[in-house]
Amino acid sequence: MSDPRAFVSFDFDHDETSRMLFVGQGKSDSPTPFTIGDWSSKETLPQTSWEETIEIKIGKCNMVIVLVGKSMGSATGVAKEIAMAAAKDVPVFGVYVDGAGADSTLPVGLPRSRVVPWAWPNIAAMIEQMMGEGKNA
Repeated sequence: MSDPRAFVSFDFDHDETSRMLFVGQGKSDSPTPFTIGDWSSKETLPQTSWEETIEIKIGKCNMVIVLVGKSMGSATGVAKEIAMAAAKDVPVFGVYVDGAGADSTLPVGLPRSRVVPWAWPNIAAMIEQMMGEGKNA
């Protein structure tokens, strides 16, 4: 599999550790069948430039991977990032993290059928699928 560029969307206030672990495990020296190029923001951005900066980053990616944690209902920025991806024809899928599961609240725009448990074979299958959807098709 090629090295897809992924924007990793996550609840900045609650799931930063999950993002670091996810991206770290997706590096080329891991046992995963792919490398994730993480294009997400690593720091809090000023509100005045946040949307423009993130929209440009998402537009340069092959997909958006949403890390769905237990506090996802309060992460309004994640819903905005999903909407930005839809506007740019960038496919989106989610991964349950931090004890979240099938009964957890999902952000607006992310169907439950596109969210998988954090297991690398599941994630690899979704990445493969994303590389054939939207602007990647």
